[in-house]
Amino acid sequence: MRRLRTASARRLTAILVIASALALTAGIAQGALTGAGPTPSPKALANAVLDAFNAPEPEGVTAKIEFTNDLLPSGSLPNGMASPLAAGADGRLWIQKDGDFRVELQSDAGDAQIVSVGDKVTVYDASSNTLYRATLPDDARDVAKPGDRGDEKLTPARIQKALDRLAKTWTISGADPTSTAGQPTYTVRVSPKDDGGLLGTAELAWDSVRGAPLRAAVYAQGRSEPVLELKATEVSYDAVADSAVDVAPPADAKVTDLSPSDARHTGKGHERGARHADVTGVAAVQRELGFDLVAPGELAGLPRKEVRLVTLDGDKAALAIYGESFGAIGVLQRATKQDTAKDAGGDRALRLPEINIDGATGSELATALGTVVTFERGGVSYVVAGSVPPVAAENAARGLK
Repeated sequence: MRRLRTASARRLTAILVIASALALTAGIAQGALTGAGPTPSPKALANAVLDAFNAPEPEGVTAKIEFTNDLLPSGSLPNGMASPLAAGADGRLWIQKDGDFRVELQSDAGDAQIVSVGDKVTVYDASSNTLYRATLPDDARDVAKPGDRGDEKLTPARIQKALDRLAKTWTISGADPTSTAGQPTYTVRVSPKDDGGLLGTAELAWDSVRGAPLRAAVYAQGRSEPVLELKATEVSYDAVADSAVDVAPPADAKVTDLSPSDARHTGKGHERGARHADVTGVAAVQRELGFDLVAPGELAGLPRKEVRLVTLDGDKAALAIYGESFGAIGVLQRATKQDTAKDAGGDRALRLPEINIDGATGSELATALGTVVTFERGGVSYVVAGSVPPVAAENAARGLK
Protein backbone atom coordinates (compact mmCIF):
# COMPACT_ATOMS: atom_id res chain seq x y z
CA MET A 1 0.00 0.00 0.00
CA ARG A 2 1.45 3.32 -1.01
CA ARG A 3 2.38 6.22 1.26
CA LEU A 4 -1.08 7.78 1.63
CA ARG A 5 -2.63 4.49 2.65
CA THR A 6 0.13 3.25 4.97
CA ALA A 7 0.70 6.62 6.60
CA SER A 8 -2.94 7.54 7.04
CA ALA A 9 -4.11 4.15 8.29
CA ARG A 10 -1.31 3.70 10.83
CA ARG A 11 -1.09 7.28 12.01
CA LEU A 12 -4.86 7.79 12.11
CA THR A 13 -5.26 4.65 14.22
CA ALA A 14 -2.48 5.77 16.57
CA ILE A 15 -3.95 9.23 16.96
CA LEU A 16 -7.42 7.84 17.69
CA VAL A 17 -5.81 5.89 20.52
CA ILE A 18 -4.15 9.07 21.84
CA ALA A 19 -7.43 11.00 21.56
CA SER A 20 -9.42 8.28 23.34
CA ALA A 21 -6.91 8.37 26.20
CA LEU A 22 -7.76 12.06 26.51
CA ALA A 23 -11.48 11.16 26.87
CA LEU A 24 -12.29 10.17 23.30
CA THR A 25 -15.38 8.65 21.78
CA ALA A 26 -23.12 6.22 21.09
CA GLY A 27 -22.88 3.05 19.00
CA ILE A 28 -23.38 2.64 15.28
CA ALA A 29 -25.27 -0.56 14.44
CA GLN A 30 -23.39 -3.28 12.60
CA GLY A 31 -25.94 -3.02 9.84
CA ALA A 32 -24.39 0.29 8.80
CA LEU A 33 -21.37 -1.65 7.55
CA THR A 34 -23.30 -3.53 4.91
CA GLY A 35 -25.91 -0.94 4.01
CA ALA A 36 -27.05 -0.16 0.48
CA GLY A 37 -24.16 0.25 -1.91
CA PRO A 38 -21.82 -1.70 -4.18
CA THR A 39 -19.76 -4.55 -2.74
CA PRO A 40 -16.64 -6.10 -4.28
CA SER A 41 -16.25 -9.71 -5.36
CA PRO A 42 -15.17 -12.20 -2.68
CA LYS A 43 -11.40 -12.46 -2.46
CA ALA A 44 -8.75 -14.01 -0.24
CA LEU A 45 -7.39 -11.57 2.36
CA ALA A 46 -3.83 -11.75 1.03
CA ASN A 47 -5.04 -10.93 -2.48
CA ALA A 48 -7.24 -8.08 -1.25
CA VAL A 49 -4.30 -6.58 0.65
CA LEU A 50 -2.02 -6.92 -2.39
CA ASP A 51 -4.58 -5.19 -4.60
CA ALA A 52 -4.78 -2.34 -2.07
CA PHE A 53 -1.01 -1.91 -2.19
CA ASN A 54 -1.00 -1.91 -5.98
CA ALA A 55 -4.10 0.27 -6.44
CA PRO A 56 -3.77 3.62 -8.27
CA GLU A 57 -2.57 6.27 -5.85
CA PRO A 58 -5.33 8.76 -4.95
CA GLU A 59 -4.36 12.41 -5.19
CA GLY A 60 -6.01 12.90 -1.80
CA VAL A 61 -9.07 12.06 0.26
CA THR A 62 -11.88 14.40 1.32
CA ALA A 63 -14.73 12.89 3.31
CA LYS A 64 -17.71 13.56 5.51
CA ILE A 65 -17.34 11.42 8.61
CA GLU A 66 -19.18 10.12 11.66
CA PHE A 67 -17.29 9.64 14.91
CA THR A 68 -18.92 7.43 17.53
CA ASN A 69 -17.79 7.35 21.16
CA ASP A 70 -19.61 5.05 23.56
CA LEU A 71 -16.72 4.77 25.98
CA LEU A 72 -17.77 7.12 28.74
CA PRO A 73 -20.28 5.86 31.33
CA SER A 74 -23.82 7.22 31.35
CA GLY A 75 -24.18 10.42 33.37
CA SER A 76 -20.49 11.37 33.26
CA LEU A 77 -20.83 13.92 30.44
CA PRO A 78 -21.77 17.53 31.29
CA ASN A 79 -25.27 18.39 30.05
CA GLY A 80 -25.04 20.22 26.73
CA MET A 81 -21.32 20.93 27.21
CA ALA A 82 -19.66 17.75 26.01
CA SER A 83 -16.64 17.97 23.73
CA PRO A 84 -17.11 16.12 20.42
CA LEU A 85 -14.04 14.08 21.38
CA ALA A 86 -15.97 12.71 24.35
CA ALA A 87 -19.51 12.55 22.97
CA GLY A 88 -18.95 11.75 19.31
CA ALA A 89 -19.90 13.98 16.39
CA ASP A 90 -20.11 14.36 12.64
CA GLY A 91 -17.35 16.14 10.82
CA ARG A 92 -14.92 16.18 7.92
CA LEU A 93 -11.63 14.53 7.02
CA TRP A 94 -8.84 15.60 4.67
CA ILE A 95 -5.84 13.38 3.79
CA GLN A 96 -3.05 14.51 1.46
CA LYS A 97 -1.10 12.24 -0.83
CA ASP A 98 1.92 12.29 1.50
CA GLY A 99 -0.22 11.09 4.44
CA ASP A 100 -0.66 14.42 6.29
CA PHE A 101 -4.26 14.81 7.44
CA ARG A 102 -6.81 16.77 9.46
CA VAL A 103 -9.98 15.55 11.20
CA GLU A 104 -12.58 18.15 12.18
CA LEU A 105 -15.40 17.18 14.56
CA GLN A 106 -18.22 19.68 14.90
CA SER A 107 -20.47 20.38 17.90
CA ASP A 108 -22.29 23.19 19.70
CA ALA A 109 -19.77 22.84 22.55
CA GLY A 110 -16.95 23.77 20.17
CA ASP A 111 -15.19 21.94 17.36
CA ALA A 112 -12.27 19.57 17.77
CA GLN A 113 -9.33 19.33 15.38
CA ILE A 114 -6.89 16.43 15.01
CA VAL A 115 -3.98 17.39 12.77
CA SER A 116 -0.97 15.34 11.66
CA VAL A 117 1.64 17.16 9.58
CA GLY A 118 5.10 15.65 9.17
CA ASP A 119 6.22 14.31 12.55
CA LYS A 120 3.90 16.58 14.56
CA VAL A 121 0.47 15.59 15.86
CA THR A 122 -1.95 17.98 17.58
CA VAL A 123 -5.40 17.51 19.10
CA TYR A 124 -7.25 20.78 19.77
CA ASP A 125 -10.46 20.82 21.83
CA ALA A 126 -12.27 24.17 21.48
CA SER A 127 -14.70 23.33 24.31
CA SER A 128 -11.81 23.68 26.78
CA ASN A 129 -9.40 25.67 24.57
CA THR A 130 -6.82 22.93 25.15
CA LEU A 131 -4.14 21.75 22.73
CA TYR A 132 -2.51 18.35 23.09
CA ARG A 133 0.60 17.88 20.98
CA ALA A 134 3.18 15.17 20.37
CA THR A 135 6.17 14.46 18.15
CA LEU A 136 5.97 11.06 16.51
CA PRO A 137 8.94 8.73 17.10
CA ASP A 138 11.09 7.67 14.16
CA ASP A 139 9.40 4.29 13.64
CA ALA A 140 5.98 5.92 13.35
CA ARG A 141 6.94 8.59 10.82
CA ASP A 142 9.45 6.69 8.67
CA VAL A 143 6.81 5.15 6.43
CA ALA A 144 8.12 2.96 3.64
CA LYS A 145 7.84 4.43 0.15
CA PRO A 146 7.64 2.54 -3.14
CA GLY A 147 11.07 1.22 -3.99
CA ASP A 148 12.37 1.32 -0.41
CA ARG A 149 12.41 -2.47 -0.24
CA GLY A 150 15.03 -2.95 -2.94
CA ASP A 151 14.32 -5.90 -5.24
CA GLU A 152 11.73 -7.43 -2.91
CA LYS A 153 8.43 -7.92 -4.68
CA LEU A 154 5.17 -8.02 -2.78
CA THR A 155 3.25 -11.18 -3.61
CA PRO A 156 0.20 -12.98 -2.17
CA ALA A 157 2.59 -15.58 -0.72
CA ARG A 158 4.66 -12.95 1.10
CA ILE A 159 1.53 -11.29 2.45
CA GLN A 160 0.11 -14.63 3.56
CA LYS A 161 3.36 -15.39 5.38
CA ALA A 162 3.05 -12.11 7.27
CA LEU A 163 -0.61 -12.86 8.07
CA ASP A 164 0.39 -16.30 9.37
CA ARG A 165 2.88 -14.69 11.76
CA LEU A 166 0.23 -12.24 12.93
CA ALA A 167 -2.23 -15.09 13.41
CA LYS A 168 -0.04 -16.57 16.16
CA THR A 169 -1.24 -13.84 18.52
CA TRP A 170 -4.36 -12.50 16.75
CA THR A 171 -7.49 -14.07 15.30
CA ILE A 172 -7.90 -12.64 11.78
CA SER A 173 -11.00 -12.78 9.61
CA GLY A 174 -11.05 -12.95 5.84
CA ALA A 175 -11.61 -9.96 3.57
CA ASP A 176 -15.38 -9.58 3.92
CA PRO A 177 -17.05 -7.74 1.00
CA THR A 178 -18.85 -4.66 2.40
CA SER A 179 -19.90 -1.17 1.34
CA THR A 180 -18.80 2.06 3.04
CA ALA A 181 -19.55 5.65 2.00
CA GLY A 182 -21.03 4.37 -1.24
CA GLN A 183 -17.76 2.64 -2.14
CA PRO A 184 -17.07 -1.12 -2.44
CA THR A 185 -14.89 -2.08 0.52
CA TYR A 186 -13.25 -5.05 2.16
CA THR A 187 -13.49 -5.33 5.95
CA VAL A 188 -11.09 -7.31 8.12
CA ARG A 189 -11.62 -8.08 11.82
CA VAL A 190 -8.88 -8.90 14.31
CA SER A 191 -9.05 -9.89 17.97
CA PRO A 192 -6.30 -10.81 20.45
CA LYS A 193 -5.86 -14.51 21.23
CA ASP A 194 -4.29 -14.03 24.64
CA ASP A 195 -4.49 -11.14 27.11
CA GLY A 196 -6.28 -8.41 25.21
CA GLY A 197 -7.34 -6.52 28.29
CA LEU A 198 -10.91 -5.37 27.71
CA LEU A 199 -10.42 -5.21 23.94
CA GLY A 200 -12.75 -7.46 21.99
CA THR A 201 -12.36 -6.84 18.25
CA ALA A 202 -11.03 -4.18 15.91
CA GLU A 203 -12.24 -3.68 12.35
CA LEU A 204 -10.80 -1.86 9.34
CA ALA A 205 -12.55 -1.29 6.00
CA TRP A 206 -10.73 -0.04 2.91
CA ASP A 207 -11.79 0.96 -0.59
CA SER A 208 -11.39 -2.16 -2.76
CA VAL A 209 -10.50 -0.05 -5.81
CA ARG A 210 -8.22 2.63 -4.34
CA GLY A 211 -7.05 1.03 -1.09
CA ALA A 212 -7.90 4.07 1.08
CA PRO A 213 -9.14 3.31 4.64
CA LEU A 214 -12.79 4.35 5.05
CA ARG A 215 -13.78 2.92 8.42
CA ALA A 216 -12.10 1.92 11.69
CA ALA A 217 -13.94 0.55 14.72
CA VAL A 218 -13.12 -0.91 18.12
CA TYR A 219 -15.37 -3.28 20.06
CA ALA A 220 -15.10 -4.09 23.76
CA GLN A 221 -15.40 -7.63 25.08
CA GLY A 222 -19.02 -8.75 25.07
CA ARG A 223 -20.21 -5.80 22.94
CA SER A 224 -21.94 -6.30 19.58
CA GLU A 225 -21.68 -2.62 18.63
CA PRO A 226 -18.50 -0.51 18.48
CA VAL A 227 -17.50 1.65 21.41
CA LEU A 228 -15.25 3.68 19.10
CA GLU A 229 -15.87 4.18 15.39
CA LEU A 230 -14.68 6.58 12.73
CA LYS A 231 -16.24 6.08 9.30
CA ALA A 232 -16.70 8.01 6.09
CA THR A 233 -20.23 8.64 4.87
CA GLU A 234 -19.25 10.49 1.67
CA VAL A 235 -15.85 10.47 0.00
CA SER A 236 -13.99 11.96 -2.97
CA TYR A 237 -10.43 11.43 -4.13
CA ASP A 238 -9.32 14.84 -5.36
CA ALA A 239 -6.09 16.59 -4.33
CA VAL A 240 -6.16 18.31 -0.93
CA ALA A 241 -4.65 21.77 -0.50
CA ASP A 242 -2.16 22.45 2.31
CA SER A 243 -4.56 25.04 3.74
CA ALA A 244 -7.15 22.30 4.41
CA VAL A 245 -4.72 20.33 6.56
CA ASP A 246 -2.19 22.63 8.21
CA VAL A 247 -4.51 24.62 10.49
CA ALA A 248 -3.01 26.42 13.48
CA PRO A 249 -4.80 26.36 16.86
CA PRO A 250 -5.53 29.62 18.76
CA ALA A 251 -2.44 31.26 20.19
CA ASP A 252 -3.97 31.38 23.69
CA ALA A 253 -4.76 27.64 23.86
CA LYS A 254 -3.58 25.75 26.96
CA VAL A 255 -0.87 23.34 25.79
CA THR A 256 -0.18 19.82 27.04
CA ASP A 257 2.89 18.20 25.45
CA LEU A 258 2.66 14.39 25.28
CA SER A 259 5.99 13.83 23.51
CA PRO A 260 8.65 11.59 25.08
CA SER A 261 11.44 13.63 26.63
CA ASP A 262 13.74 13.04 23.63
CA ALA A 263 11.24 13.30 20.79
CA ARG A 264 11.14 17.09 20.69
CA HIS A 265 14.78 17.09 19.58
CA THR A 266 14.35 14.71 16.62
CA GLY A 267 11.94 16.63 14.40
CA LYS A 268 12.59 18.69 11.32
CA GLY A 269 15.09 21.48 11.75
CA HIS A 270 17.16 19.67 14.39
CA GLU A 271 20.55 18.10 13.83
CA ARG A 272 20.92 14.41 14.48
CA GLY A 273 23.48 15.13 17.19
CA ALA A 274 20.95 17.26 19.09
CA ARG A 275 18.86 14.22 20.00
CA HIS A 276 18.70 13.59 23.73
CA ALA A 277 19.07 10.06 25.02
CA ASP A 278 16.05 8.47 26.66
CA VAL A 279 16.04 8.63 30.44
CA THR A 280 14.91 5.23 31.71
CA GLY A 281 15.22 3.17 34.85
CA VAL A 282 14.14 4.01 38.40
CA ALA A 283 17.42 5.58 39.54
CA ALA A 284 17.98 7.66 36.39
CA VAL A 285 14.42 8.97 36.32
CA GLN A 286 14.49 9.76 40.06
CA ARG A 287 17.52 12.00 39.54
CA GLU A 288 15.50 14.12 37.11
CA LEU A 289 12.46 14.57 39.37
CA GLY A 290 11.77 17.02 42.17
CA PHE A 291 9.65 14.52 44.13
CA ASP A 292 10.02 10.96 45.39
CA LEU A 293 9.24 8.44 42.66
CA VAL A 294 7.06 5.47 43.70
CA ALA A 295 7.78 2.49 41.44
CA PRO A 296 7.53 -0.88 43.22
CA GLY A 297 8.85 -3.93 41.43
CA GLU A 298 5.33 -5.38 41.22
CA LEU A 299 1.91 -3.77 41.11
CA ALA A 300 -1.48 -5.52 41.19
CA GLY A 301 0.32 -8.77 40.47
CA LEU A 302 2.09 -7.37 37.39
CA PRO A 303 5.88 -7.01 37.14
CA ARG A 304 7.41 -3.62 36.43
CA LYS A 305 8.62 -3.52 32.82
CA GLU A 306 9.77 0.06 32.32
CA VAL A 307 10.18 3.46 33.97
CA ARG A 308 10.65 6.42 31.63
CA LEU A 309 11.01 10.20 31.97
CA VAL A 310 8.30 12.15 30.10
CA THR A 311 7.27 15.81 29.92
CA LEU A 312 3.79 17.22 30.53
CA ASP A 313 3.02 20.93 30.27
CA GLY A 314 6.75 21.57 30.34
CA ASP A 315 7.19 19.69 33.63
CA LYS A 316 9.14 16.50 34.13
CA ALA A 317 7.09 13.44 34.99
CA ALA A 318 7.59 9.69 35.27
CA LEU A 319 5.77 6.93 33.40
CA ALA A 320 5.98 3.36 34.69
CA ILE A 321 4.59 0.33 32.82
CA TYR A 322 3.53 -2.86 34.58
CA GLY A 323 2.74 -6.04 32.66
CA GLU A 324 2.68 -6.48 28.90
CA SER A 325 0.42 -6.20 25.88
CA PHE A 326 -3.13 -4.87 26.25
CA GLY A 327 -3.39 -6.04 29.85
CA ALA A 328 -0.61 -3.70 31.01
CA ILE A 329 -1.12 -0.90 33.52
CA GLY A 330 0.56 2.50 33.22
CA VAL A 331 1.32 4.84 36.13
CA LEU A 332 2.03 8.53 35.51
CA GLN A 333 3.48 10.64 38.33
CA ARG A 334 4.12 14.37 38.39
CA ALA A 335 4.39 17.16 40.94
CA THR A 336 0.96 18.58 41.76
CA LYS A 337 0.34 21.99 40.21
CA GLN A 338 -0.86 24.66 42.61
CA ASP A 339 -3.67 25.76 40.28
CA THR A 340 -4.98 22.27 39.59
CA ALA A 341 -8.11 22.75 41.65
CA LYS A 342 -8.84 26.12 40.05
CA ASP A 343 -8.55 24.65 36.56
CA ALA A 344 -10.70 21.56 37.07
CA GLY A 345 -12.99 22.36 34.16
CA GLY A 346 -16.02 23.82 35.93
CA ASP A 347 -19.32 23.01 34.25
CA ARG A 348 -17.47 21.31 31.40
CA ALA A 349 -15.70 18.76 33.61
CA LEU A 350 -16.64 15.09 33.56
CA ARG A 351 -18.74 13.98 36.51
CA LEU A 352 -16.77 11.05 37.93
CA PRO A 353 -17.33 8.97 41.05
CA GLU A 354 -14.92 9.53 43.94
CA ILE A 355 -12.98 6.66 45.48
CA ASN A 356 -10.75 6.31 48.53
CA ILE A 357 -7.10 5.41 47.92
CA ASP A 358 -5.77 4.66 51.41
CA GLY A 359 -7.03 7.99 52.78
CA ALA A 360 -6.53 10.03 49.60
CA THR A 361 -9.62 11.04 47.65
CA GLY A 362 -9.43 10.10 44.00
CA SER A 363 -11.67 9.85 40.96
CA GLU A 364 -12.35 6.90 38.70
CA LEU A 365 -13.26 6.80 35.01
CA ALA A 366 -14.43 3.28 34.13
CA THR A 367 -15.05 2.68 30.41
CA ALA A 368 -15.77 -0.31 28.21
CA LEU A 369 -12.10 -0.47 27.18
CA GLY A 370 -10.34 0.39 30.41
CA THR A 371 -10.13 2.31 33.67
CA VAL A 372 -8.38 5.51 34.74
CA VAL A 373 -7.85 6.32 38.43
CA THR A 374 -6.45 9.69 39.50
CA PHE A 375 -5.48 10.91 42.98
CA GLU A 376 -3.03 13.18 44.79
CA ARG A 377 -0.85 12.46 47.79
CA GLY A 378 2.14 14.21 49.33
CA GLY A 379 2.36 16.86 46.61
CA VAL A 380 2.35 14.28 43.81
CA SER A 381 -0.42 13.62 41.29
CA TYR A 382 -0.92 10.02 40.18
CA VAL A 383 -2.73 8.65 37.12
CA VAL A 384 -3.22 4.87 36.93
CA ALA A 385 -4.62 3.59 33.64
CA GLY A 386 -5.01 0.35 31.73
CA SER A 387 -7.35 -1.82 29.71
CA VAL A 388 -8.42 -3.48 32.95
CA PRO A 389 -11.57 -3.61 35.13
CA PRO A 390 -11.98 -0.97 37.88
CA VAL A 391 -10.95 -3.35 40.66
CA ALA A 392 -7.57 -3.98 39.01
CA ALA A 393 -6.86 -0.26 38.55
CA GLU A 394 -7.90 0.46 42.14
CA ASN A 395 -5.63 -2.29 43.46
CA ALA A 396 -2.75 -0.85 41.45
CA ALA A 397 -3.41 2.65 42.85
CA ARG A 398 -3.44 1.32 46.40
CA GLY A 399 -0.17 -0.48 45.75
CA LEU A 400 1.69 2.78 45.14
CA LYS A 401 3.40 3.09 48.52
